[in-house]
Amino acid sequence: MKISDRIENILGNGSDGWDVYNKARQMVRDGHEVTELTIGEHDILTDPQILKAMNDAAMAGHTGYAAIPGIEKLRIAVANRVEMQTGVKTGAENVLITPGCQSALFAAHMVTCNPGDTALFIDPYYATYPGTIRAASANPVAIKAKAENGFQPDISDFGSSAKTATSLLINSPNNPTGVVYSKPTLDGLARVCIDNDLWLISDEVYDSQIWEGQHLSPRSLDGMAERTLVVGSMSKSHAMTGSRIGWVIGPENIISNLQNLSTHTTYGVAGFVQYAALTALSLGSSFEHKISAPFGRRREIAIGVVNKSNVVKAVPAHGAMYIMLDVRATGLSGDAFADKLLEAHKIAVMPGESFGSAASGHIRVALTVEDARLNQSLETLVSFAEDLAK
Repeated sequence: MKISDRIENILGNGSDGWDVYNKARQMVRDGHEVTELTIGEHDILTDPQILKAMNDAAMAGHTGYAAIPGIEKLRIAVANRVEMQTGVKTGAENVLITPGCQSALFAAHMVTCNPGDTALFIDPYYATYPGTIRAASANPVAIKAKAENGFQPDISDFGSSAKTATSLLINSPNNPTGVVYSKPTLDGLARVCIDNDLWLISDEVYDSQIWEGQHLSPRSLDGMAERTLVVGSMSKSHAMTGSRIGWVIGPENIISNLQNLSTHTTYGVAGFVQYAALTALSLGSSFEHKISAPFGRRREIAIGVVNKSNVVKAVPAHGAMYIMLDVRATGLSGDAFADKLLEAHKIAVMPGESFGSAASGHIRVALTVEDARLNQSLETLVSFAEDLAK
């Protein structure tokens, strides 16, 4: 029996980009001590008061089917957070609660793209983007942002691609680069969308991790609220990665139609998880700052180590929990460098090629281990790169 082309082709007949990560995980299973700087997983657990709220909600009986679009109180809390951050009027009717941001990304493409439509996304990109688009039966087309421009996408990068497209997916603060898109960048992307009648899907999961400048949601730009879907989650802002709680923000008619998709796919999110998320949001921006603060501090540590090197160069990282390093001076690809580093020093990083061809010759370092270990690992990485360059 043959499986569907849609499922068989999710990876586009290529790698999923997780080869080095999988190799590192196998080394750990085999008993080796590996410093894992690969995935964006906090090195702290979900806060006990959030877990208590989850337990209390479950014990209070919130273990049955919850409202499909999300419980009303949580939708209002998410809407209030978004409105406070962006200044754009947002109500519960503009919010759909989803099982994490990945589900939100899929839903956003399902509601905006017909089978075979071209869906654009910016390269470098989070590794699941093209597969998510293929899963929605659309055709993923990458728009390369140039390393020499600090990975800020420009209108000139699009060529004629936007003329036949339906949607554009962006991510700021960006994973993997740590780049925060500037106001001129976002104005340019908005112009592309308006001129070519595109939906804009804005992945803002790292909106609480800003180290320089400020986060600007494109939904707040003139003429963009009616054509923008924002996806987000509690994973990064509240260290709730495993809880799988996210959202789509958009026009009321879009959210109404997405409720139908949820009914026929996820059937909502567990009520006790939603009440835990409601408690987490009630802790306010100061709590989000506490969760994000270690990554801002570690970014400074990383920059301090890397700036001493003439071989390894850091991409300006103004947000997110990563720093991207240019290792092209070693003469190796990002894949080859990451593989050799893992074999030689048991330090696991993600190759830039895992996130698209625009990041070739780079590596992504997740700032997800305690400060001293991160500092030592980066010093080892830089020394290794300098030896290779000789």
